Amino acid sequence: MSDDAPRGRILLLRHGETEWSRTGRHTGRTDIGLTDDGRDAACAVRDALALVRHAAPPARVLCSPRTRARDTAALAGLTVDAIDDRLAEWDYGDAEGRTTPQIRETLPGWTIWDGPWPGGETPDDVCRRADAVLAEARALLDGGDVVLVGHGHFSRVLTARWIGLPATGGVHVAMDPAGVTVLGFERGVPRLDHVNQRPTRGPR
Repeated sequence: MSDDAPRGRILLLRHGETEWSRTGRHTGRTDIGLTDDGRDAACAVRDALALVRHAAPPARVLCSPRTRARDTAALAGLTVDAIDDRLAEWDYGDAEGRTTPQIRETLPGWTIWDGPWPGGETPDDVCRRADAVLAEARALLDGGDVVLVGHGHFSRVLTARWIGLPATGGVHVAMDPAGVTVLGFERGVPRLDHVNQRPTRGPR
């Protein structure tokens, strides 16, 4: 296989909707399940995956340890090869379980990208995790696609790092519940092939 054209690409799949994601509460360490709509979207995301993935089985499917990610993988028809703790969501620290408006009551103008991050991970912390995951995934691409099943903010960091942006560059990338993003190449140069692809049919 040519160095310019790995056989596979990296597919990022965000878990389906949870009650906390629906209401805008930051969900990092908390292990919360999918809503009924989230389960329906996770089933329907098979269609989105079929549109963007190669026909051959993935070379590797890695998943966050959180239930919402593992259930999404199963409902999407993926067989998880390994649970990878590095795919866990950004650790929000004191922001866990709170919405942005609630956090801004004491920290005006706060965003996860700008901080501060009391009790949680900084962008540099998350960047180190993302870079390690991407380096290992990239080494597997001659064997086919690599699927990473995880979370919104961390998937956005993975996307930003793939194209050489700082972790905070994830602010420019959407990743909705049950969204799919594909990290590919242009003659060996990392590029974004698809961003935030969604299920092509509604709930069952």
